[in-house]
Amino acid sequence: MVKYRRIGLDTNVLIYYIEEHPFFLGKVEPLVDRIVKGEAIGITSYVTLLELLVKPLKEKRFDLVEQYKTILTNRLEMVPLEETVSLKAAELRAKYGIRTPDAIQLASVISKNGDVFVTNDERLDKIDEIKVLILSDLPE
Repeated sequence: MVKYRRIGLDTNVLIYYIEEHPFFLGKVEPLVDRIVKGEAIGITSYVTLLELLVKPLKEKRFDLVEQYKTILTNRLEMVPLEETVSLKAAELRAKYGIRTPDAIQLASVISKNGDVFVTNDERLDKIDEIKVLILSDLPE
């Protein structure tokens, strides 16, 4: 993982980190720590913000809403859904049959010249446009 400088993060990676997932924290913590220390650049789309905020909003945990917003916007390069990202996402959906949020995440990272996209969604392993690393395949 050290060889990658511009790292795309799927929402599940951040959820595992924030919620200190018992199995995946050991895999995501070194990655997120590199980003926090400025040794790598984390890239994600605003889909991540949407996906992360649903649970705290349902639970009326507005403190967590603010915490998540701060973490994302201060530590990650957040990619807005612009025309170029939308077009790339449509191409990815057409080619691979992936879900819209996944296509947006991947297109966002590709648009920012990401080196790798880290996820725990094994369905994304078939993407050729960017190197995809599956968390369950990574060593701790």
